[in-house]
Amino acid sequence: MSDTQAATDTTTAKPEQQPQVQMRVLGQFIRDMSFENVMAQKGASGDVQPDVSVQVNLDAKKRPTDHQFEVAIKLKVESKAKGMDDVLFLFEIDYCGIFHVEGVPEEQLHPFLLIECPRMLFPFLRRIVSDVTRDGGYPPLNLDNIDFVQLYRNEIARRQAEQAGTAQA
Repeated sequence: MSDTQAATDTTTAKPEQQPQVQMRVLGQFIRDMSFENVMAQKGASGDVQPDVSVQVNLDAKKRPTDHQFEVAIKLKVESKAKGMDDVLFLFEIDYCGIFHVEGVPEEQLHPFLLIECPRMLFPFLRRIVSDVTRDGGYPPLNLDNIDFVQLYRNEIARRQAEQAGTAQA
């Protein structure tokens, strides 16, 4: 038996390995940002307790370059005076990352892009939100961690319910 034949026999005996998942952040940027300090425009009136609501939307799309994707986290933060409808501030941001992703099976790519990629971006987005609210004259708003897995599941469930409603109509 020759050496090449022995090498061939050992490689065929090994089970095929899944391709290694590779993800790199190629860049991050703010596509759009708006901070409206409504309270400052109206004039401050005493001590006010804020009631903050945060809406999160995610989006992912393929870029023209192979294995590159753009993932966006869109936040809408509204702070109202507790017990009243007076808006203190309104903050909206569209924060994007460009990712190089390889080795993820096609059927797992959508959840990967909308769960793992936002996890990588979130600490930077949290810092921006904190800095902008502080610079806007309010205590820094430190966002709680976002459960991107649950957010993804909720969106899938919403889409399925919407499709079921459309099918019945």
